[in-house]
Amino acid sequence: MNLRDRRPPIVADERTQLVGWLDLQRMLVRRKLERLRPEDEHRAVLPKSPLMTPAGLVSHMRWTEHCWFNVIFLGEPEATNPQFRKEADSADMRVAGVPLAQLLDEFEAQYAESNRITAAHSLDDVGKDPEYQPSLRWILIHMVEETARHVGHLDAMRELLDGETGYY
Repeated sequence: MNLRDRRPPIVADERTQLVGWLDLQRMLVRRKLERLRPEDEHRAVLPKSPLMTPAGLVSHMRWTEHCWFNVIFLGEPEATNPQFRKEADSADMRVAGVPLAQLLDEFEAQYAESNRITAAHSLDDVGKDPEYQPSLRWILIHMVEETARHVGHLDAMRELLDGETGYY
């Protein structure tokens, strides 16, 4: 699949543009990790960020989507999301021994759920969290920013791990 062809239309409504750009960034996550050697799936390349591995970052992106769409927007309980655990910093990135393929599948299942949530609501609807109530529009824009930033991290990690480069 040519991901260049997956860009949203140049002229489209706001929802199509927001979800389209977010989906493209999400698809780039798997693309960036194609043919990664198994021994590199959990390898950290940034000396001050030992949990920032390809596998850890994919897990983080999955749980970040869950946090924004399920917990903050829908008001679901925090208990199932490791980002809310107080006993371990970066608990969502602690995935030693979990295969990258499994984490990618879980990320894709989560963003399919996020897209179902998005489709069922107005962009002007606000989150149900009692203290923090961003609009769905704000959440989508933030997720484009967050996901694209982490695709950039994957770019750098991949180049440091095995020399692979390229956007698409």
